[in-house]
Amino acid sequence: MDVPKTRYTKAADGAYLAYQVLEGGGIDLLYVPGWHSHLEVYWEQPRYARFMRRLSSSFRVITFDERGTGLSERTVGSPHMETMLDDVRAVLDPAASERPVLGGDGPDGGGSCAVFAASFPEQTQALIWWSAHARSLVAVDYPWGQDAESLAEEERFIERACGDEGLSAELLRYIGCPSLADDPAAQEWVCKFYRYAATPAGARAFLAWYQAIDVRDVLPVIRVPTLVFPDAQTESVEEAQQIAAQIPGARFMTRPGADFPPWLVDMTRNVETVEGFVASIRQEEAALDRVLATVLFTDIVGSTQKAAEMGDARWKELLERQNVAVRAMIARYRGKEVNTMGDGFLATFDGPARAVKCAQAVCEAVKPLGLEVRAGCHTGEIELMGADGADVGGIAVHIGARVGALAGPSEVLVSSTVKDLVAGSGLVFEDRGQHTLKGVPEKWRIYSATG
Repeated sequence: MDVPKTRYTKAADGAYLAYQVLEGGGIDLLYVPGWHSHLEVYWEQPRYARFMRRLSSSFRVITFDERGTGLSERTVGSPHMETMLDDVRAVLDPAASERPVLGGDGPDGGGSCAVFAASFPEQTQALIWWSAHARSLVAVDYPWGQDAESLAEEERFIERACGDEGLSAELLRYIGCPSLADDPAAQEWVCKFYRYAATPAGARAFLAWYQAIDVRDVLPVIRVPTLVFPDAQTESVEEAQQIAAQIPGARFMTRPGADFPPWLVDMTRNVETVEGFVASIRQEEAALDRVLATVLFTDIVGSTQKAAEMGDARWKELLERQNVAVRAMIARYRGKEVNTMGDGFLATFDGPARAVKCAQAVCEAVKPLGLEVRAGCHTGEIELMGADGADVGGIAVHIGARVGALAGPSEVLVSSTVKDLVAGSGLVFEDRGQHTLKGVPEKWRIYSATG
């Protein structure tokens, strides 16, 4: 995979934000790194490149430079959390990402993802928080933060180290990459990375914002599935555990090694953990996106022969007239058209009696056109599919299709489930015996709606 193209989007206040999209898996994941970043220099670090490529094997990865750093706007000063929320939306819009997994590092990248997830749960599929810190500064009720003097020393050290190659090993250890500290290529890379990521003034502005971050009040409000990782420091493990405990249903996952960024710490295990977490969420959502409904299948009897006799133009015209008649009946009986299949229809109903009456009405409505249809109904749990739940699937759909395929001209067949559910509705049925339905377990008793 080549380095993805850097694109620009304009934020709500007119600031330009640089972002990249790694086309890969079908699930969108927005990755928000910490306060020093540079989209293109990042790719010069082999471990970062391997991490992103591995991540993109399962996700469509979107990432961006926060304003004030990297390739994004440099003249707007440090961001605040509300601005970060607007910036996240500004990046998601051109990337056509409607409900991504959000993943971020530290109190800034991860914190902004947490606030976004709490503010817009309908636009967030899940939250991944690497190196979770809810507050930067130490407090009486928050013993894990840094004191103001240590942050000031960090500012002074980074300013010196960015211009002094002799401090590169110490800089790697200081920013949480001790496994790279003795690697000459990494030493050369890190100084360049920090020079390109921000000017000394820009770094100071970010540290001022960094010190102000406190998202503790947001944690209990988060309602999306959340996975929390600590960084490698012992005190951070306890801090991340407390953060996970305050987010309803959040999972806590330890990380091996002594490195800070997710692209350095046992990269394969890290990504596999995220993949498994997101897969479990999607499986759960698929199980919950099931509703009880009655499916109706119709199709024209002898359509192939009629089409051959009439020719394409006349057959197309007749088919359009049939479609108008069928849609009118579906609307009359408060059904929902799901899709058409050649000359057939699939529709769903929230009541089995309406589905059967609709099927009977369709049979009568197409007779003046010189057509006969067959129809089948079955009631069961269906799975809502597609981004908007417009499509349906599941075993109940297969049963409905198989029942309909057994029907003769102008006949409506139903499963025993439908027949039992409409007792007292005035509908009359004749037993058509037991049948083995292709691809469906067990035998099913089928009935014909005769009145």
